[in-house]
Amino acid sequence: MTQPADNKPAATFRIPRPLRKLCLGATFVFAGVLLVLSFLENKLVYPIPPIHAADWAPAFPLEEAAFQAADGTELHGWLLESHPDAPWVLYCHGNGDQVANSGAWLSQLRDKLPANIFVFDYRGYGKSAGSPTEAGVLSDGEAALDWICQRSGCRPERIILMGRSLGGAVAVHLASEHGAAGLVLERTFTRLTDAAKARFWWAPVNWLMRNRYHSIEKIPRYDGPLLSSHGTRDDVVPYHLGVELFSAAGAPDSLKTFVELPNVGHNGPNTEEYLQTLFQFIRDHGVAAR
Repeated sequence: MTQPADNKPAATFRIPRPLRKLCLGATFVFAGVLLVLSFLENKLVYPIPPIHAADWAPAFPLEEAAFQAADGTELHGWLLESHPDAPWVLYCHGNGDQVANSGAWLSQLRDKLPANIFVFDYRGYGKSAGSPTEAGVLSDGEAALDWICQRSGCRPERIILMGRSLGGAVAVHLASEHGAAGLVLERTFTRLTDAAKARFWWAPVNWLMRNRYHSIEKIPRYDGPLLSSHGTRDDVVPYHLGVELFSAAGAPDSLKTFVELPNVGHNGPNTEEYLQTLFQFIRDHGVAAR
């Protein structure tokens, strides 16, 4: 005997209205936070320190340098000269520094070695004009390298390139394009997005960020001497990123040195072991100008 068909409608699951409102509200809040992060990216990536007049009147001798980037942006730097025939070093500072913050330490480095050291400010920093962007900062590095080559009479591959944090990305770019007598990287990341993920792990930084600095893709093209250092307690650029960047360099192991800084954070002091290794690296690989 045929059973009558069951015409009851299938049961459906409905999300309670309060929960729907909560989910929708949370989505809007999250989207708003991402929008704010995107808007503030340049301020987070380039936290330009204020200028204090006293910082620009140091007690040590130096030469002011004025030069231009390829797009005409006026740039500024300091030359800490020891002797024209001494090795030449181009120093690329971190994103929270400027020429005036770096000068005292670099003057000690100049006198210790000795060496001629040129440090410059990216656009928007210190006395340099403009506003920083990735393309602009890398272009500023190119202009600084041109300046030191003209002043010293050296080819790019005879200059020691030294970079700290974001400045390391600039140094890697220059080394990959022009070569170097030696490359020194301090607390430098593989990609800026990798470092950002460590802090903003909950945000889609690969999709959001405009500034990327893909050093991990550039450093295999550099096969010269490399000295890299990184603190084990670095919470800005995690230690493993420095190790990965070092491992990706195109240089043979015989030309690569990695110095671990135990219990040192991103802005912590250098160890005596590292400083002695740095001095010896520049002495070994720095090339006299003439």
